[in-house]
Amino acid sequence: MAAVQYYDVILKPVVSEASMNAMTENKYTFLVAPNATKTQIKEAVEKMFPGTKVESVNTMNKPGKQKRRGMVLGMTAKSKKAIVTLTKDSEAIQIYQGL
Repeated sequence: MAAVQYYDVILKPVVSEASMNAMTENKYTFLVAPNATKTQIKEAVEKMFPGTKVESVNTMNKPGKQKRRGMVLGMTAKSKKAIVTLTKDSEAIQIYQGL
């Protein structure tokens, strides 16, 4: 089995009204790989964004929905979202600055 790299863990940031409001409390939301653990998410954020220190990681699993197209049943992809809380002395994540 191949080793999981930090850039495989974090897929993309979640940009929504709720996630933008949480940024005032040093909380950042990311879409992560469904098999990623909290420890892997913490390490990935600290490696991808230098100067950040993660205080805690909260995760949410979203199961796939059953969809139907004609008589064929299928499932949509499952996903996982992580809310990362940074410490008070940590630097802000720069990808959100221009939004």
